[in-house]
Amino acid sequence: MTDTTTRLLIIGPPGAGKGTQAAQIAERFGVPAISTGDIFRANIKGGTPLGQQVQAIIESGELVPDSLTNEIVADRLNQADAAAGFLLDGYPRNVEQVHALDGMLDGESLDAVVLLEADVDAVVARLLKRAELEGRADDTEEVIRHRQDIYAEQTAPLVKLFSERGILVTVDGLGTVEEVAARIATGLDAQLSAKAGR
Repeated sequence: MTDTTTRLLIIGPPGAGKGTQAAQIAERFGVPAISTGDIFRANIKGGTPLGQQVQAIIESGELVPDSLTNEIVADRLNQADAAAGFLLDGYPRNVEQVHALDGMLDGESLDAVVLLEADVDAVVARLLKRAELEGRADDTEEVIRHRQDIYAEQTAPLVKLFSERGILVTVDGLGTVEEVAARIATGLDAQLSAKAGR
């Protein structure tokens, strides 16, 4: 491992455990985990103008528009703690956002993209259990499956794009947190070593 910047992204279906793994990967590489969902939630909780704007969009059942999301990510990547690298979670969600991110990175590219793969039925069961434990009454099976469909539709082109760029690390996302973390570490080490050797 070199001491240069490490720019990573984690993608996977809702409920695949991205947040948990993102925190561990970020800690391992000493970079911030940047989750657009967390940024949105923090702003909503803080009642900021951005939070109010995002809350209104979410309550109407829409996705936050690319322009707003791109702006937030660009601002976050310019903060001092991201200078040595970062791990993105929840962004980019579509090909347009990938191109926006390419622009933010000034000709640099991501070093690796971790794709957590998980069986849809297994993920739906996991999310239904979480909804029950956390009292999320609006997380019905229908809603959860709809989110999975949106993810598949939007993210499939990203998987193809990152695969063509030679930076995709595909990992089985089912198993214990430790098992998945070990698979990610092995895959990332191989990818980053290969990239360093290029």
